[in-house]
Amino acid sequence: MARKVPEIPSASLADIAFMLLIFFLVTTTMDVDSGLRRKLPPFVPEQQDDTPPIKKRNIFEVLVNKDNMLLVEGDICRLEDLRGKAKEFLNPNLEGENLPEKKTEYVEFFGDTKVLTGSAVISLRNDLDTKYGVYLAVQNELIAAINDLRNDLAKKKFGKLFESLESEQQKAIKKIYPQKISEAEPKKVGGK
Repeated sequence: MARKVPEIPSASLADIAFMLLIFFLVTTTMDVDSGLRRKLPPFVPEQQDDTPPIKKRNIFEVLVNKDNMLLVEGDICRLEDLRGKAKEFLNPNLEGENLPEKKTEYVEFFGDTKVLTGSAVISLRNDLDTKYGVYLAVQNELIAAINDLRNDLAKKKFGKLFESLESEQQKAIKKIYPQKISEAEPKKVGGK
């Protein structure tokens, strides 16, 4: 009589495959993309030469080199100090020859108040070899400086954070603290 070959039970194989799938899903890490949320300016079909020059005092210059070091307004700066320097530059209540020009203007909810002139700009330029993480960190610090100033003013005037304000209130604060960050084309410094 021929011997019967025992069968391998296949019902439990599906359970084992499911358990392995769950194990790998739980133990695997996934990289999260990081980036910046920006609204790009509209396309300008041809170069316009009639733009007035911006005075040096109205530009807050931030340079990032290939070694990921910051040069802010001509001085070496740590990333931790960038937010404070940007806030000082953008504060319309501070006066100085190195700070941007200000004018007194009527702003809804605030009456006659000091605002930055329309030409106050933060200029950011980086080297082609700058690490993307450093570039993002610098961008985040500059935007955080503007957001801090907006939140402080919103709390002082309306008792709420900027994001919680109504649209008209936000527009008034944006008029006092505009977000103007100019990104110059990256350059290869000392490159081949």
